[in-house]
Amino acid sequence: MSVTARLWVDADACPVVIKEIIFRAAIRKEIATTLVANQMLRVPPSPWIRSVQVPSGFDVADHYIVEQVRTGDLVVTADIPLAARVIEGGASAINPRGELYTQANIRESLSMRDFMESLRSSGVQTGGPAAFSQADRQAFANQLDRLLARIA
Repeated sequence: MSVTARLWVDADACPVVIKEIIFRAAIRKEIATTLVANQMLRVPPSPWIRSVQVPSGFDVADHYIVEQVRTGDLVVTADIPLAARVIEGGASAINPRGELYTQANIRESLSMRDFMESLRSSGVQTGGPAAFSQADRQAFANQLDRLLARIA
């Protein structure tokens, strides 16, 4: 990532605890951070953090992020198709559990997502993701710090 890299957050489904980690990191590292959602978001007063409210609709926030993101930026999202799109554009992507999406693993993640979606649509009960844990928070914070260290 370059010195002018920015941090983007697909904020509609981002856990509050992850947003708090992002806020602290943005202020500490002085990195321009934008949370994108289709609802109003409260963000701390900081020259480094802002929120953008997009209209409601399918993938509107995703489209906004893809239009704005530049090579070297970092996107926080649990949305695997969005992660794939930003990686194609030269940005990095991590999910709220700290998993880094890369050119090497994004296709497998997309395939697994599509497979699970087809199971659910055929009536198979697949269950949801595991409950968000302290280990998930720590993994995210550690991964975010590693990625932001490239900027400093």
